[in-house]
Amino acid sequence: MTATTPSIQTVTKIPVPLTAHPYEVFIGKGLLTEIGEYTTPIVAPCRCVVITDENVAANHAGILMESLGRSGFDPQLLVIPPGEQSKSMSEASKLCDRMIELGIDRKGAVFALGGGVIGDLAGFVASIFYRGIPVIQIPTTVISQVDSSVGGKTGVNSHLGKNLIGSFHQPLVVIADTGTLCTLPERVFNEGLAETIKHAVIADASLLDLLPTDRSRDLAPMIARNIAIKAAIVTEDEFETKGRRALLNFGHTIGHAVESVAGYGVLSHGESVSIGMIAALDLSVRLAGLSLIDAEKVRCAIRACGLPDTLPSSLSTESLLAALQRDKKFDRGAIRFVLSGQLGSAFISDQVTLEDITETLSRIRR
Repeated sequence: MTATTPSIQTVTKIPVPLTAHPYEVFIGKGLLTEIGEYTTPIVAPCRCVVITDENVAANHAGILMESLGRSGFDPQLLVIPPGEQSKSMSEASKLCDRMIELGIDRKGAVFALGGGVIGDLAGFVASIFYRGIPVIQIPTTVISQVDSSVGGKTGVNSHLGKNLIGSFHQPLVVIADTGTLCTLPERVFNEGLAETIKHAVIADASLLDLLPTDRSRDLAPMIARNIAIKAAIVTEDEFETKGRRALLNFGHTIGHAVESVAGYGVLSHGESVSIGMIAALDLSVRLAGLSLIDAEKVRCAIRACGLPDTLPSSLSTESLLAALQRDKKFDRGAIRFVLSGQLGSAFISDQVTLEDITETLSRIRR
């Protein structure tokens, strides 16, 4: 799993061995200064764009632009407002127009520098610009490094729901500089741990023991384990047609509804997924045989990470059910819900009813 890169650094390398689009994920501290060296063996230097948001640009864009310039790229910086509200068709259209104005052509590339919003939005833009140009994912948050930068899901939100417009567009490479995590506000750092907890429930319960109690410690082992889990699942089921990749939606069915109904930006994605996981745990205890001890262990991990474990009373059951039924995880009117019967494993159930969900929502309210 360890390899020497073109630089003097030794980093962790995780392969994503997809049949049509294999690529690698590099994890290490200080990699932003060497992005150009990692990228030139994969894509020829070209006029390209770096898409990021105002917060990330202030901390990291200069380093990336300098690295790309040293390696022969002609990078153009596109900066958007931060937050989930920017993950929209209108913002994607603006970015495409700006790229045309800048002379980006079919030999160009997109560098997505930021968290999950930037990764999803920039990846989507890359997938539709001139019918598809390469994207290089450079995740700078916990949530994007452990989850969203890997797997090729890109997209934007509709006012009717989360991630309802999108495409599969695998990156050429993912470069995760763990040094960027030290610049994150506590709330942004914590929300990313929700995806680690999710991976613990569905694939590897020992991940709960890797959750950081000290932000200053080396997070590369935790990030690498998460990426290895995600890479294995994506490789088995790239386009979510076999039921395997859908396991990654544990906590997301209700979580997306919570995020949408609360209003994008009120509750973060990770906070919403945490509430969704509490609901999924309740359903798993009642319908899948998950022990109360295991459910409480996960709940305690969620609390310890500073994430919410109750549903805000301001979000009505009616509005949540309406949002839930617009979700992609409905199949011909029937819900496909991820449950766990034992920590470290999960399965897809089509036996969860709206009545079951309604009861669960009442049980997890404040």
